[in-house]
Amino acid sequence: MQIQTTELPGVLIIEPKVFGDERGFFYESFNEKRFAELTGERVSFVQDNHSRSARNVLRGLHYQIEQAQGKLVRVISGEVYDVAVDLRKSSPHFGRWTGVYLSAENRRQLWIPPGFGHGFVVTSEHAEFLYKTTDYWAPQHERCVLWNDPALGIQWPLSEAPTLSAKDQAGVLLADAEVFA
Repeated sequence: MQIQTTELPGVLIIEPKVFGDERGFFYESFNEKRFAELTGERVSFVQDNHSRSARNVLRGLHYQIEQAQGKLVRVISGEVYDVAVDLRKSSPHFGRWTGVYLSAENRRQLWIPPGFGHGFVVTSEHAEFLYKTTDYWAPQHERCVLWNDPALGIQWPLSEAPTLSAKDQAGVLLADAEVFA
């Protein structure tokens, strides 16, 4: 596994070592010991999630204000543009974002630590998205920052308005959001 840093300290692109031949491929998608060696962080995952979305579906920007979740995300079919936003008020990077394409072909993963908002838009016909979380889903603590908040200026790769859930349409501006200390 190789680790690449992003513009946001703590948000990491993970590229697994892939073994392939005419039969197909194999790779280890997560190894707790190796992750700790490379990042200095020991993480424990308690929940795995799987979603499938059509082209132009945008999900996010989600986070839990309590029971904050670290997320290790990847795509097993299709492609998404994945975004993390620093929502830690005390961070010098507060309100900044980073984005990366994740696909079944590039096999990249993104580590998003607790304290960040997360979202993605599907850029292929469909995408299947897997993610591990470090804490359980707690709907009473779930929050959503508006995906197109001008203060964030996220450059989503969109040619038309995205398809959003009611929850994502009701997201709030960062200026009005409950954020981390």
